[in-house]
Order: sequence, then C-alpha cells, then structure tokens
Amino acid sequence: MPLVNSSAMYRVEYDDSARRLDIWFSESGLYSYYGVPISVYNGLLSATSKGQYYNSHIRDQYG
Repeated sequence: MPLVNSSAMYRVEYDDSARRLDIWFSESGLYSYYGVPISVYNGLLSATSKGQYYNSHIRDQYG
C-alpha cells in the first residue's frame, strides 16, 4: 500500500488482475477506477505532482 506525498491524496493501491486503481483522497476518501493500465499507476507514483497527474491522466477517463 504505497503512501504518497500529496496534498490531494495519501494512499494508492493497484490490483493488477482486476486492473483497478484505488486512490484515497484527503478530502473525500476512497475512489476506485477500473480498466486502468499498470503504466498509468506507475506514472502516478513517479509524478512530481500527483494531483496534476490524476487530473490529466485518470480523472474522467476511467470508471
């Protein structure tokens, strides 16, 4: 369970078999995103700004 250094989120998890990305947001709790490629998860972990990466690569793109 990677903890992340971000004001927007504090924890992320990825289930490879389900291709599910779970993000725990500081303000709103857990959200799950389905059909997410592992490359997007790795990109989020390595991004300098987790919130900016989330907004441009995850938000409104996965259900």
